[in-house]
Amino acid sequence: MILVTGATGNVGRHALEMLLGQGREVRAASRAPERATWPAGVRTVAADLADPASLATALAGVEAVFLFAVPGSGPAFVAAAEAAGVRRVVLLSSGAVDDEAEEQDGPIAAYHAEIEQALRGSGLEWTFLRPDVFAANTLMWAAQTKAGDVVRGAYADATAAPIHEADIAAVAVAALTEDGHAGEIYRLTGPQSLSHADQAEIIGEVLGRPITYQELPVETVRQAMSAHVPGAILDGILKAWADSVGRPALVTADVEKITGRTARSYRDWVSDHAAAF
Repeated sequence: MILVTGATGNVGRHALEMLLGQGREVRAASRAPERATWPAGVRTVAADLADPASLATALAGVEAVFLFAVPGSGPAFVAAAEAAGVRRVVLLSSGAVDDEAEEQDGPIAAYHAEIEQALRGSGLEWTFLRPDVFAANTLMWAAQTKAGDVVRGAYADATAAPIHEADIAAVAVAALTEDGHAGEIYRLTGPQSLSHADQAEIIGEVLGRPITYQELPVETVRQAMSAHVPGAILDGILKAWADSVGRPALVTADVEKITGRTARSYRDWVSDHAAAF
C-alpha cells in the first residue's frame, strides 16, 4: 500500500493518478476527503500531518509514503511511520534547502530542512525531491491575462527553469515504486532558463495573442502581494527574483535521469493549463 499525502495538491493529484494507472494499491490522505472528487479505485482516509493522532490509521498497512511537507510535522510523522512499519518515504522538499548552510535562508528552506533532518535521523528509506520554481506559480498572472494583454510584476528579467508538476510526480512515483533511490536527493527543474518576460511571451504564443511583461517597482509589487503572501515568505520570493536577474537559472537533468524522458517545457505546461489564462 502506498499513502499519498497532499493528495488534492498539484503534485499529489498527479502522483495519485500515475500510481493508479500502474495498478498500485493507493490510499489518499486528506484533511477532509469527503470534500474532494477522487479518481476511481482510490481509497481515502482523513488525516492531518499537523495532527499526530490522525496518522496511525492513515499509515496502517502502508509500505511507502509520498510526504507533503507541513511545517513542524517531521518528528511526529517519523515516529508514526516507524511505529506503523513504513519502509520508504519520498518527501516533496524544496530547492531552497542548502545543505552547506549553517542556517537556512528563509522560512521555506527552514521548515523543509527540518523535515529532511527528521527523516535523515530515522530508520526509514528516504528520498528528497527538491524542485525549484513550479511552472504553476505563474497562475498568479491569470487574472491579468484574462483582463488584457499585459502582465505587470517585479523584475522582468528574473529567471527560473519552471518545472511541470507532472514531472515532479513522475519522479516521485519512480522513487516510491523502484529500488535504488534510498538516500538520494533530486534537484528538479524544467529544461530551460526563462525570464518572467519570456514566460509571459510564451503564454501569449500559446493563447494566440501577444502578451508582454511590464516591470513595476518592487515596493508596488510588495504591497499588492502582501495581502495574500506572509511577509517573511514574500521577502524570500522578492529576494530570489532579484538575485536571479542577469543569471541563467539552474537546469538539471534529474527528471530525465529518473524517468527516462526529458522534462516538459514551460510551453508544454502552458498548453496543459491554457484555459486558466
